[in-house]
Amino acid sequence: MPNTDPFAPSTNVLLEPGRIGSVEIRNRIVMPPMTTRTADAEGFVTEDSIAYYMARVRGGVGLITVEMASPTRAGRHRRHEMGIYDDRFLPGLTRLVAAIHGGGAKCSIQLGHGGGHTRRDICGEEPVAPSAIPHPVFETTFETIIPKAMTHDDIAETTAAYAAAAARAEKAGFDVVEIHAAHGYLISQFVTPFENRRTDEYGGSLENRARFGLGVLRAIKAAVKIPVIYRVSVDDFFPEGSPYEEGRRIALWAAEAGADALHIAAGHYRSLPSAARMIPPMAYPDATFLEYAADIKADVGVPVIAVGRLGDPIVATEAVSSGKADFVSLGRTLIADPQWVEKLRRGQPIRRCLACNTCVNEMRGGARIGCVVNGAAGRETTFAIPMPPLGERIAVIGAGPAGLTYASLVALVNDVTVFEKHAQPGGSFRYAGKAPMFQEVEANQESFDRYTADLFDSCAQHGVTFRFNSDVLNMPGVLEPFDRIVIASGADYRFGLGPIATTLLDWGVGRWPVVSRMLSSQKLRDWFYYRARQGNAERFRRLAKPAQTVVAIGDAVRAGKSKDAISSAFDAALLGPRG
Repeated sequence: MPNTDPFAPSTNVLLEPGRIGSVEIRNRIVMPPMTTRTADAEGFVTEDSIAYYMARVRGGVGLITVEMASPTRAGRHRRHEMGIYDDRFLPGLTRLVAAIHGGGAKCSIQLGHGGGHTRRDICGEEPVAPSAIPHPVFETTFETIIPKAMTHDDIAETTAAYAAAAARAEKAGFDVVEIHAAHGYLISQFVTPFENRRTDEYGGSLENRARFGLGVLRAIKAAVKIPVIYRVSVDDFFPEGSPYEEGRRIALWAAEAGADALHIAAGHYRSLPSAARMIPPMAYPDATFLEYAADIKADVGVPVIAVGRLGDPIVATEAVSSGKADFVSLGRTLIADPQWVEKLRRGQPIRRCLACNTCVNEMRGGARIGCVVNGAAGRETTFAIPMPPLGERIAVIGAGPAGLTYASLVALVNDVTVFEKHAQPGGSFRYAGKAPMFQEVEANQESFDRYTADLFDSCAQHGVTFRFNSDVLNMPGVLEPFDRIVIASGADYRFGLGPIATTLLDWGVGRWPVVSRMLSSQKLRDWFYYRARQGNAERFRRLAKPAQTVVAIGDAVRAGKSKDAISSAFDAALLGPRG
């Protein structure tokens, strides 16, 4: 009998073709729009832009959605935001589309206007919004602005600009366009009662507040032949915002107005307890918004795209096989592992996203897109021609995140043995989730455990030998057979604090209210994680023989953040010989 298991790698339902309007997509995986800051200062596509997206294309993604691009200059909400509001951007966009098509994927671009969620120093013009109320805007720096309330002429001109931008996208060769009607940007601002104080036909009732977004949808449908996706926040998560009952109704109206697919999101920049809720961090459950998508899918005849912590292959597969969604949208997941789809196809472990939101938070602070667990994210051109060591016998000292990462990257072309003094892998990640905070979000140990387990399994599948309970400092001669020694031993606490700190975390002290508040202090965290620790690489360097290549990575060199430690593993593994 044929294998009909929806979870089997060879027949996984996520790998089946899907259709949005007239466009057939090679599988059910959508990459949603995420600002990368890889465009130049004017908004032109760069080689880095193309390399970033092509890494995900080569990884097997079905539909690549290029980051949010504003239909007008006044709507630009980030520096280095990709441009589409003028014909001068067409050559770069056309080149990007051609590259994506050449890799076998389909491509979309999100049309989104910042509205009151921008500033004059960002967009170069006076920001506009439904109503002239204060908007807190964080883009590298924080400032509260009061935008200009849009006139009827402004609304008409902006609607026409959306249609013109969609036509520009079609001319560039995009297969689909997506309207950004979510997360507190202009269309969402019209919907949200707190931000829409109008008394005309664009304010008051839900029908009036939805009028602008649906008008944009109709204008775009009239201007282009390619399919149109409508991305909508169906719950704002704050008392004065738009609740699910309203968001659901708007989603149904969008389908009736001609949307070829619905992308069901939730959250707003004013969400409570924080804006992070719209990009659910690790303390939130898997498939955070899936039930919203399932509920709406039951009443519409167009495909529904689900989003929000769907990076676990089992969870993503279940979302589609159960009929709750037609496509799954993987954002941070594909930053962490561009090869997610290909690994699903081959039945291999993925590189797990931690859902730590470092990618988002650092980008908002002005940095290019990056990732704690993927040191190549945003630096794809640097790694365009990997140069790992070849045919060597490599000893890796330490099975923490840096050591495991290095081993996973070089194992296919080398004979790798990992020595770990403890009985299990994980290093500092065995305790990261027991503290109250990781980076800027509430910590959850399960996220680190899943990441470590999959990274360990990936190493094992690639032939890495593990020797646990092995302290090489007490094993004379054990390193002699190796050509290369990679020191990923981490950092030691000063003053003998190490055993005390780990014991207290194991007891759960990090979650006690008073201790949690103390450990959430930035100054104390900086001291506890960085200044109170010191790298220990020199102790291991002395074990090497003159002919051996020695490389130290991560905290073994200097105690620091996990992102820097793992990035150093990528550099050491893939950027050529070094010692």
